[in-house]
Amino acid sequence: MSIFIIAEIGINHNGDLDITKKLIDVAKTAGADAVKFQKRTIDAVYTKELLDSPRESPWGTTQREQKEGLEFSEKEYQEIDSYCRKKDIAWFASAWDLDSQKFLRQFDCKYNKVASAMLVYEPLLRMIAEEKKHTFISTGMSDITDLDRAVAIFKEAGCPYEVMHCVSTYPLDEGDANLKRIDSLRNRYGCNVGYSGHEVGLAVSYAAAALGITSLERHITLNRSMYGSDQAASVEPAGFTMLVGAVRKIENAMGDGSFDVNQKELEIAKKLRAHIPS
Repeated sequence: MSIFIIAEIGINHNGDLDITKKLIDVAKTAGADAVKFQKRTIDAVYTKELLDSPRESPWGTTQREQKEGLEFSEKEYQEIDSYCRKKDIAWFASAWDLDSQKFLRQFDCKYNKVASAMLVYEPLLRMIAEEKKHTFISTGMSDITDLDRAVAIFKEAGCPYEVMHCVSTYPLDEGDANLKRIDSLRNRYGCNVGYSGHEVGLAVSYAAAALGITSLERHITLNRSMYGSDQAASVEPAGFTMLVGAVRKIENAMGDGSFDVNQKELEIAKKLRAHIPS
């Protein structure tokens, strides 16, 4: 089974549909399987006190203006849906509240995503699980008790899922990647395990691919110097194209682990061992 590669657009679109379409094009050209967004109902996710607090951004001087500037409307999501269909690439989103999950249902996306921050929000997990769509469950910021509870919800609902190893620092220090947890998750839950990475560079993602992950998610951006909290932990177009190409080569190189001699070696062996007495 080929690694399912997700280009996480998230909020790197900065509320701009032209940037969004360019990022979708980047993902499609590179060979990603899907693009992913984030959906929030601002007044449900953030307190009034925080929303009223100051924050300088391209949209104004308050947290509310910044966060509302990053949210797409129903009309804009309809355009995203249409554009992804035109480009023949799947899209889906991680909802951060119940109303956002309900909102996303109108688009009938094939996949769901539980963001690491939402792993402990049981009502949302149950709402997602009841849809019975294949769900990617990120594990950042969560202990084993949290994860056991989340996995149990999806099992009880009969909803297909895979967990994604994730460390929620932006950007991730390579020394904190703890890739051996991929095997630990696989052994504990007996399910497919993916990797959602926030590191700078590609080496950690290559290593994850070699550890047998079934999905790989990386944030993408047009330029890491753009405005936004996730840009520094994102991959630019050339890097993302390199990532997808290398992951496909790694998959091809892994083989089946058999001890059989490669048939291409036989003639070489005949020549190089010709001087050895039979």
